[in-house]
Amino acid sequence: MKIIRVTKENLEEEHICCAISSNKDCQVVAKKRWMSRQLEEGLIFEKADVRGKAFIEYIPAEKAWCPVDAPGYMFINCLWVSGQFKGKGIANELLSSCIENSKSEGKQGIVIISSAKKRPFLADPTFFKYKGFTVADEANPYFTLMYLPFSETTLKPKFKTCAKKGMIKEKGVVIYYSAQCPFTAKYVPLAKQVVMSKGIAFKAIEYRSANEAQVAAVPSTSYSLFYNGRFITNEILSEKRLEKLLEE
Repeated sequence: MKIIRVTKENLEEEHICCAISSNKDCQVVAKKRWMSRQLEEGLIFEKADVRGKAFIEYIPAEKAWCPVDAPGYMFINCLWVSGQFKGKGIANELLSSCIENSKSEGKQGIVIISSAKKRPFLADPTFFKYKGFTVADEANPYFTLMYLPFSETTLKPKFKTCAKKGMIKEKGVVIYYSAQCPFTAKYVPLAKQVVMSKGIAFKAIEYRSANEAQVAAVPSTSYSLFYNGRFITNEILSEKRLEKLLEE
């Protein structure tokens, strides 16, 4: 399977897997604008040469849009192989490429956010345990930081203290998000319509830099929904799912 690396030179012509529609689509525009800036910070986006969700995206942990303390590590934003591409070794190939690239850049290891059980928009813990990753740290209510050190003397990474409690001060429904995930461009505005139609206070706060995201109240900075100060979910909800959640 051929692996393609997306660069600033081919960004406009290559699809970005999780959003394959026209370059004029709001999701594609937001994601590619975000990627263009992050490529200058060391972001690597590699994908299988197929038209579908089969890609890995990673960046030096010091530049990650996540409240982690992992100096010298590479941070995986997302590894996603779905549908007809599963079971063909593509995920193994993409992760192996990440490991090789990270070692060649002198990194001490790799980190990724997961959970004790498989959850939407988080890394599958079963796959990463199979690949040798172990849990380095935990954060409320269900986040785990998994890591693969390249030597026995490598320091263990951890979540920053700010991300441990999963609480904020704002009331009502508050969504913190970034353009790291293209789906937020579509679903955050839809969430606003749904919540406000119920007469509930709503606020959407976008992280616009890694520095802002690195002091987040929870590890999931691409999307995190709070209600009356309490973290509810990192899952990007459809209108129907959100309406059901509000009713509950």
